[in-house]
Amino acid sequence: MKKGLTAFLIGLFAIFPFTVFLSSKASAGPMVMRVGETHAQDYPTTKGLYEFARLVKERSNGRIVIEIYHSKQLGEERAVIEQVQLGAVEMTRVSVSAASAYVRDLDALQLPYLYRNSDHMWKVLNGPIGAEILKKLEASNFIGTGWFEAGSRNFYTKRQVKTVSDLKGMKIRVQQAPLMVGMIEALGAVAAPLPFGEVYSALKTGVIDGAENNWPSYLSTSHYEVAKYFIVDEHTRVPEITLGSKKVFDKLSKEDRALIIKAHQDAVPYQIKLWNDFEKVAEKAVREKGSVITEVSPAEKKKFMDAMKPLYDKQPAEILAVAKKIREVK
Repeated sequence: MKKGLTAFLIGLFAIFPFTVFLSSKASAGPMVMRVGETHAQDYPTTKGLYEFARLVKERSNGRIVIEIYHSKQLGEERAVIEQVQLGAVEMTRVSVSAASAYVRDLDALQLPYLYRNSDHMWKVLNGPIGAEILKKLEASNFIGTGWFEAGSRNFYTKRQVKTVSDLKGMKIRVQQAPLMVGMIEALGAVAAPLPFGEVYSALKTGVIDGAENNWPSYLSTSHYEVAKYFIVDEHTRVPEITLGSKKVFDKLSKEDRALIIKAHQDAVPYQIKLWNDFEKVAEKAVREKGSVITEVSPAEKKKFMDAMKPLYDKQPAEILAVAKKIREVK
């Protein structure tokens, strides 16, 4: 009798955890995935993420909820990328520059004066080159869910810059990526790789003489207050990328993983429109606030482009091979 009771109790406790698991799954709410975002709630990339979240919730019938943590609530880009890699945060939207430490081919996407225009860049990102680079992220425990628009980047400084030679010796903030440091050095300036959130104070206190970014960031960060000279040299087009944690995505069903990636892709046209509209608003606003805008002549722009030759010469053969393919995209 005792043996029978003992066997019964052992069997009961053996299935107890499984029963609790099923019960918890049945009573659980929606699966929540957090996305870290550097910019403010009303910024085009953030709004693009909200559209992405809306599509995921709608298409999953509320089973999957994407929560957007804007304004660096989860930390600066590099810190959040590390958390995503570890699976501690589910997703993040970052600049390609911030992610380039994990996949070298991302450097090819941000080489100076590489794209003819935005349409050329999107043909690259949406084609075989972009797909291959996203696939390579998996080796570093990331899932690349897609790209966002970030426009062209330009220099803005505390004293006016009209030519390449005017940049010589100036201390310019760049993203924390070796390629961006090399670009500044090729122009004869001094590179100051700083976190995005430290740029305003560094400009204000004179720690740096200038920085580089797009029109919307120049406005939204109020950098125009402390660096009123803006030169439209359009040296790079650095797309944004949304990274998911492979550790998290590997636990999803094949259908849910595809749903999330498709939702991000379908949010891109909305984000691009927001970006293009906000670029115009931002340029108009900073002009009205007193920024001095310098347009670059074709002849002077060629000098900027020619200055990049040493940087290109330093690139590994595999990066140059990708750049060649990018230029060949029609």
